[in-house]
Amino acid sequence: MAVKAVGWARSFPVAEGVRAAREWTADHLASLPWSGSVADPVYSVLICVSELVTNAHLHAAGTAHLVLTWDGCCLHVSVADADPRLPRHREPAADADATSGRGLGIVNALADSLDVHACHGGKAITACFRPGGGPDPHHSRSEGPDTG
Repeated sequence: MAVKAVGWARSFPVAEGVRAAREWTADHLASLPWSGSVADPVYSVLICVSELVTNAHLHAAGTAHLVLTWDGCCLHVSVADADPRLPRHREPAADADATSGRGLGIVNALADSLDVHACHGGKAITACFRPGGGPDPHHSRSEGPDTG
């Protein structure tokens, strides 16, 4: 059986900011069959896009390459950057008002699966969302980086 997939890709330089990535993603999510009836996954996707693009801008100090792919079952949200260092576990600052150290842990908690891998001299982080629930038909939940 053939799988019909749709996808979109765009690069977001630091100068455009994270908001542009979130708005672009929201526009594309609105075209998917589940986005109007299932609010929680949409919000989870937008939060994860914000976290992943922010991390690419901060840690790679460069452009974040965002790819959204809907395969009829899962929405794959992938952000690649030019920094070859894979994320490592960081303890969030003890200060409750701290603004760093929690991003990948948030993504791991919201997504149904998470994958981190080296690619093209940099890295890509892919979070998958299954709005219908159930096990991920593509792979089991990746332990990915130790995100605490």
